[in-house]
Amino acid sequence: MNAPLPIEKTTAKDWASDQEVRWCPGCGDYAVLKAVQRTMPDLGVAREKTVFVSGIGCSSRFPYYMETYGFHTIHGRAPAVATGVKLANPDLDVWIITGDGDALSIGGNHTMHLLRRNLDCQVLLFNNEIYGLTKGQYSPTSRVGTRSPSTPFGSVDTPARPCAFALGAGARFVARGIDVHKSLPDVLKAAHAHKGTAFIEIFQNCVVYNDDVFAPFTARDVASEMQLWLKAGEPMLFAGGTKGLALDPDTLSLKVVAADDPGVLIHDPKNRTLAHLLVEMPPVGFPVALGVVYDDPAPTFEAAVIQQNDAMAAGKKPDLQALVAKGQSWMVEKEPRAE
Repeated sequence: MNAPLPIEKTTAKDWASDQEVRWCPGCGDYAVLKAVQRTMPDLGVAREKTVFVSGIGCSSRFPYYMETYGFHTIHGRAPAVATGVKLANPDLDVWIITGDGDALSIGGNHTMHLLRRNLDCQVLLFNNEIYGLTKGQYSPTSRVGTRSPSTPFGSVDTPARPCAFALGAGARFVARGIDVHKSLPDVLKAAHAHKGTAFIEIFQNCVVYNDDVFAPFTARDVASEMQLWLKAGEPMLFAGGTKGLALDPDTLSLKVVAADDPGVLIHDPKNRTLAHLLVEMPPVGFPVALGVVYDDPAPTFEAAVIQQNDAMAAGKKPDLQALVAKGQSWMVEKEPRAE
């Protein structure tokens, strides 16, 4: 057997296709695309071994703009197609690009099963809390009171929380990022290093239908106060290092304390209970947890399938004719043609 060829050194430009990028001017998708293209050269992967799979939505144009293989599939079904790709060729590096509507509404069932199965892939969920491609209807993640063409008097739905959904479905890697934040490539690298389904919620601004919905924690004047960037083994500090998070023993919930409080928590990405508390913090009085929230690898789906197939095939000789004739079989004779 010939040794595999060394992977050529690439730049961000090598990962950009020749297609014109077509999103609304100022859309956060541009920033995410650039972050991914800048990250790919650092991952040690080959373009011909990389596949981007998307569903339907603004973000799902992504495969056209990557100089890799790709599938632009149907609404909500990107996880099913990606699963087929990975099972057919486990050596491929599979990325799923989806939105809050694509993944959590019509695709909620597919997303859930992808997460519980733990297929080795990266899921980038662009969350702009609105349906952008279909002109601004409210989505599963839209906040109560959201006014849109489909909720002119304000939404009364309780919004879905993507990371809480992922944890509840059994995800082994959950992270958050912001479209224009400099730390997004670091989150992408951590997701790629994880063996199994890596779920990343990316807060993405829709300048046309939901502009500045994330400004309460992304605007420059409040970012330091409202963003908690998690790092394994380090204290959970924010607000310029002046505040931290601790566990309230009476309510078993998180509370904000001074940075010098002895109860400030140290981030342990393998602590699933803590991960749930972090992604479900109230929107008022607490920061938004960002970075790698949970990372605890487990055996992957495709590895189990391959192992099972190898075990069933051990000691057997492939015989297609015997397989066709196995069990109930019969020959259809050609009847004589009536004159």
